[in-house]
Amino acid sequence: MINLNKVKTYSIKTRFSKVKSTDFAKIPAKGRSFSSFMDSLPNILKAKEIHSIVESIVKARKQKKAVILMAGAHVIKCGLNPVIIELIKKKVITCVCLNGAGIIHDFELTLQGKTSEDVAENLKTGKFGMGRETADFLNNAVVDGVADGLGLGYAVAKKIDETKLPHKNLSLLLAAYKQKIPLCVFVAIGTDIIHQHPSFDAGLTAEGSQRDFYTLVEHISSLNNGGVVLNFGSTVIMPEVFLKALNLARNLGGKVKDFTTANFDMIHHYRPQQNVVTRPVLSGGKGYYIIGHHEIMLPLLAQAVTERL
Repeated sequence: MINLNKVKTYSIKTRFSKVKSTDFAKIPAKGRSFSSFMDSLPNILKAKEIHSIVESIVKARKQKKAVILMAGAHVIKCGLNPVIIELIKKKVITCVCLNGAGIIHDFELTLQGKTSEDVAENLKTGKFGMGRETADFLNNAVVDGVADGLGLGYAVAKKIDETKLPHKNLSLLLAAYKQKIPLCVFVAIGTDIIHQHPSFDAGLTAEGSQRDFYTLVEHISSLNNGGVVLNFGSTVIMPEVFLKALNLARNLGGKVKDFTTANFDMIHHYRPQQNVVTRPVLSGGKGYYIIGHHEIMLPLLAQAVTERL
């Protein structure tokens, strides 16, 4: 029978404790500035990680290292183009990577200040994705631009720049093009509504996307020793593209390590965890995974970085 009188104990004063009162949140205060609000967050778990990500971005730009933004199209649909455009203008973001749906929503916003159709309703009658203006503009832009030697992103951005459109101030593509930073668009054939139209050229689309892939590979070398990769809401395309681009950069002799990655999404996904947060920084660096809605997390991150700059 056990003898509890022989149990060994020790003083908790000699023990390491992971949670300290000095790291606690500060109480709410009316009229608090944003910087003060950020400082009021507990220095624990994800709040602590947000501060680390902000510090990494600010340090990267001061050291002229790359800050690559990868994003799914939902980020654009959440009304975040103005925030990203401002970060581009402030030279915080040095490269923008989107999937094929990204150029669709960006163009529709530039054309009419609105986007995102009712998929379920239009699917009933075969009308889903059959908008004439979107397909004609984008598919023709790709054909003309890629034939002239451009990548997919710049092909569309150049056409936007040359066309009279009423809401150019909303175009993320145009902002990147004007600031002359890499604008890379990666397309999976059959995933986008414009692929249903007779104006779609799969060959030139693939060629343009491949050029953007090589552009990303070149830019990735600027991540070495202090750069940052941010992925907002792309669960498959961008994590897969980034992993291959990083590998090719290293295979060609580039030294790319000791950088920061951060994945922001509304739920946890396997692929971003592995291909953005974990695998790329195994040889040096740090990866973070932050859960939250884009329409909250991206403005919060942008404001925090802006305050520090």
